[in-house]
Order: sequence, then structure tokens, then C-alpha cells
Amino acid sequence: MAVCVRQSRNSIINHVKAKMGLLGLTCLSSSMPSLNNDHRTLSAASLAKDLRNQNSVLENKPILYRTRRFDSTKPHQRSGVQSNVANSQFLDFPGGKVAFTSEMRFISESPKERIPCYRVLDDDGQLIEGGINVGKEIAVKMYSDMATLQTMDTIFYDAQRQGRISFYLTTIGEEAINIASAAALTIDDFVVPQYREPGVLLWRGFTLEQFANQCFSNRGDDCRGRQMPIHYGSKKLNYLTVASTIASQLPHAVGVAYSLKMDGKDACAVTYFGDGGSSEGDFHAALNFAAVTEAPVLFICRNNGWAISTPTSDQFRSTLSFCQNMTI
Repeated sequence: MAVCVRQSRNSIINHVKAKMGLLGLTCLSSSMPSLNNDHRTLSAASLAKDLRNQNSVLENKPILYRTRRFDSTKPHQRSGVQSNVANSQFLDFPGGKVAFTSEMRFISESPKERIPCYRVLDDDGQLIEGGINVGKEIAVKMYSDMATLQTMDTIFYDAQRQGRISFYLTTIGEEAINIASAAALTIDDFVVPQYREPGVLLWRGFTLEQFANQCFSNRGDDCRGRQMPIHYGSKKLNYLTVASTIASQLPHAVGVAYSLKMDGKDACAVTYFGDGGSSEGDFHAALNFAAVTEAPVLFICRNNGWAISTPTSDQFRSTLSFCQNMTI
């Protein structure tokens, strides 16, 4: 497959739409990418031939797009067969090892033992007995949206590195957090995001063109270019505009949830943050605010063990799992 870039915005939108899951390569005839230069497009066959040739035309030439593709886990058993997995298996989680469980339950107070990690699939991708079953239509949409999100991130990130857009952050490795949480919510639930939750918008119907309009800050952008790239927002989809300030969204989410409670709405607010955000004062104020008002708010922490370059061991005194510190 080959893609020829003519205009930044339109080419990126079309590439995401048409080349999802395929290898798209563009090679310029000059050493610097320019939209006004002549382009040379390569077919898969000619590309393979050129790669075997040390004088390949690709040598020292920039590639505009690269698509990340990861092999899916190949289960040893046939699809659909449930697997009995003992809950004694452990996950090497930041802060120590935690056990797996397939039982979903709410914990009203801090337990003495470590909080286990909930999961529905085993290491081979098989359903764990007693886990939640998801219908085929929903499962396919979840997988499709995760693949779309990953490809969109790859293309927009490359565009930012080329100077086509001024700023971009990816959600690579966090696609499932975005899509799974979005699938569990209803459109009436309000989302108060950080800046790594575009998958929630994608699930709710935000189009690839809308993402591109916002990143390019053009007149098609709902905010008319008044926000930085990736600071998405949608009143129609109940998705509050992203704020850059770390953890400032947490008290806002509690306020939204308290408003829903006062209005008697059958809805909740959900907010996202990283482990680094929990070191901010807004985090502690928000949790206390939520507890006092008994507001219907869900806090989702993306704990990967690092706040940019600061490990959780430098942020928390506790030697236990960060999840236990989060229990309210």
C-alpha cells in the first residue's frame, strides 16, 4: 500500500480512515518533508525490492507515517473455551506482587490484606470462569476502537514530530483503560478527563475528522482553535474540556457529580488521573469532598509506577500496593 500526502489535515484523516491496520509508507524525493515537493509512492513489492538494495531510494529519506502493529496473544485452547485459573497467581505490580481475582466486589474500608487485581482473561486470552461475558458486537467494537486509537496516536504523534501540529500526547499502552471504562458508562454519565482519554470520546462517537480539526486548531474545531492540541471537549457527548494542570480535574468531577445528585439524575461523573496526580493537593481535597457529599463520582487511577520520571516509591511512604492507598 502507498499513501501520497498532499495536505496535512486531509491526508492524515484519510490515512487513518482508509489504512487502518495496513502498512502505509510515504517517501519524499527530498531530504526534508514539504507538502509542495514532488512525492514518490512505493508499492509493497517495490518497497521490498528497494529494501534489499543498498542503494535504495529510501536511504536517508524520511518516512512520514509508520504504523505499529502488535501480534495478538495466541491462546493454546480454542476460542470460547473458559479457563479455570487459580486466584493464587500473582501480578508483579508497582509496589509489590498482588493476587488475581475474577470476583468483582466493592470494598467499603481498607482491608488488612492486599487488594487483588481484577481480571476476566487469563494469560492466554481465555475467559476466566465466573468472569463477565461481553457480547460479540460490543467485543468487536471495543477491539476496533482500541486499534483505531493506537493507529490515530501513531499518525498524530509522527505529525507532531514533523512540526505539522504543535503538541501531542499518546495513550499507547492505555487503550484498554480508555475503551473498557467508556463501554461501562452511559452517555448520560459525565467524563472529566486528564489528557490521555481520547478513547472515551472515540467510543462515544467523536469522529477522526473532529480529532484532526482540534489538533490542527482550524475553523472546524468546536473550540475554534482556542485550546492546545489534544485538549478535546464535547458538550454533546458530556465530555468536559481537558485541562493541562495536573489533578485540577478531580475537584471539578466531584462538583459535577454533586450537581447530578442534587438534580436527582440517574448518572455519575468519572474522572481519570495518573499516580503522579495523587501527590497533588487537589487529589486529597477531591476525595474528601466526594466522601462528605456522598457524590456519585468514580476515580480511575492509571498507575504505571511512574509519574513521568518519579517512581511511586519516591511518592508514597507505604510499601503496599498503591491501589490499597486509593481505597476509600
